[in-house]
Formats: sequence, structure tokens, C-alpha cells
Amino acid sequence: MPVKTETIAAAPVPQYDEYVATIKGRRSATIQPQVDGNLVRIYVHSGDRVKPGQILMEIDPAKQEATVASSKSTELQKLAVYQYNQIEVERQRKLFEQGVTSRDAFDQAEQSYKNSQADYESAVATTQSQRKQLGYYHIAAPFDGIVGDVPVHLGDYVSATTVLTTVDENRDLEAYIYIPTQKVTDIRKGLQVLILDNQENLLEKTAIDFVSPQVDSGLQGILAKAPVHSDLGRLRNLQQIKARVVWATSSIPVVPVLAVTRLGGQTFVYVATTQGDGKYVAKQRPITIGDTVGNDYAVLGGLQNGEKVIVSGTQFLVDGAPVQPLG
Repeated sequence: MPVKTETIAAAPVPQYDEYVATIKGRRSATIQPQVDGNLVRIYVHSGDRVKPGQILMEIDPAKQEATVASSKSTELQKLAVYQYNQIEVERQRKLFEQGVTSRDAFDQAEQSYKNSQADYESAVATTQSQRKQLGYYHIAAPFDGIVGDVPVHLGDYVSATTVLTTVDENRDLEAYIYIPTQKVTDIRKGLQVLILDNQENLLEKTAIDFVSPQVDSGLQGILAKAPVHSDLGRLRNLQQIKARVVWATSSIPVVPVLAVTRLGGQTFVYVATTQGDGKYVAKQRPITIGDTVGNDYAVLGGLQNGEKVIVSGTQFLVDGAPVQPLG
């Protein structure tokens, strides 16, 4: 029977442990109002992407708008007094220089001018402050990010202690990995970390760049961090993923997945073995395999480098069947 074969050879096989890790962003803001009032507008939904300065919500500004209008009126009134006293002090100066009025009258006019100037400048500052306060009634995004949960509703009365929502910047992410204390002697910076999704798809290769000097008493683990730069649409702040920490890489024989068969919980391969007449027969051999490496299994026992394993037609083979290797 013609069969395809592959020669067993060593390949670099990683030794690793897999942990559940949490993705965290370096920039995450909890949005709380700086003023009290009732919510009259909510412009965003959970999961929306927002830009810096984009309005998220609006608190009823009517009362503050009235305060600004009143402050502006006071400012205009102070301006009128200031402008009148400005004209009056100039008139008194000319009269004093001509000897028509006394020094005391000129000093009083000058004092009134300075007082009205101070009053006007104070009113301008008050109006500016009230206008700035009015801006707090429009809640804006502090940076580019994704909106989290929105627990409030239209009409809710909110105050400075109310959490309106969160904005998470999906950039400069880190994987927080808690490694058991039994591995304390193996943890170090630079260890390779493979970030996987729940379907075991590789998202990114990274490396540990921080190891905590302390043990977390609650989790009995040591915190290690690894930077993550994957596509922003695939990972989010506080998402849980799989992190495979590679402790070392060894040169181990590997066998193609197609060559392996299972019977009664035991794994076997067929090895093309030469006879005395130079012909080949298929010999069934039990082997011990480890983790997958691409399309191969790591071989922990039962095979040696240089042996030819059969990778085609294995379902039709029996132990000792004559074969004709094609490769």
C-alpha cells in the first residue's frame, strides 16, 4: 500500500502554563457631575466610542442660566457706573486744574472712579465664573474612549457623588496575570506571554514587563503585567482572556497530528520499518504526546528522531502490513 511518510525531527517546543488574565487600560475615567440637578439629556449608550470633549449627558441648566443672566445684568449696571465715574473724574480733573473746584472734590471723584472700576472688574469675574459653572451642566468625555455602563436615567436627580458612566481608553492596555506562588522562582521580566481568546486563537505575543515584589494575600499569587497592543475592537478594559506564560523552550521530537490515532485512551502511530529484504512494513507503536505545536504534537516518549511515521491512510493499516513509503 503506498503511503505518505514524514521523518521525525526535533523542533522548539515551549513549556508553559495557562492562566486567566484581566485586560486593564491605563486610562479609565469614572464620570461624575460637578453640579447637582436633574438629567434632561443622555446622548450616548453603553459601548459607544466617543471623542474628547463630546457631550455625554446634560443636567438641567435653567437655574444656572438664570444666575448667569442676573450676573450679566449686574455687570452691565457696574459698567454704567464705572463709565460715568470715568467721565466724572476727568471733568473734575479739568475743573481742579482751572481752580474752579477744590482738591477734596477731585479726590472724591477719583476715589469713586477707582471703587466703581473695582466693582465692575469683580462683576466681570463673577459672570465668567458663573458661565464656567454653566459648562459643568454639560458632561463631556475627557478623552477618546468607549462608554461603559450607564446606570442613570432621564429625570434622575444627580449630585457630585453620582456615577454617571465610565469612559475607558482602549489603548496602552495591559494583561494582569496572577501567577501562583509556587512559581515564584521562575517569574521574571522578559518571559514570553501568548494572549489567547476563549477559542484559543492567538491574539498577540508579548512579554512580562512588571513583576510585583509582593504576594497578593487574597489570591495567593504574584501579579505580573504584560503590555497588549492588539486591535482595539477585539479587547476591552476589564475583559478576561487566557494568558499562556512560556517558561522555557526545549528541542523535542514532534509528530504530525495526522499521524496519531487513538484507541482505548492510548495514542499510537504507524512507523514505516524496513525488513531484511529492504521492503517496508507498518508497525503500530504506542507513544506519549504532549501539547500541540502548530500542526504537530510534542513527543514525550515512544519515537526517536529520524524514524518515518505514516501520515496517510492510517485508518486502513494494520500492524505488519506491507507499505510503500512515498516521502
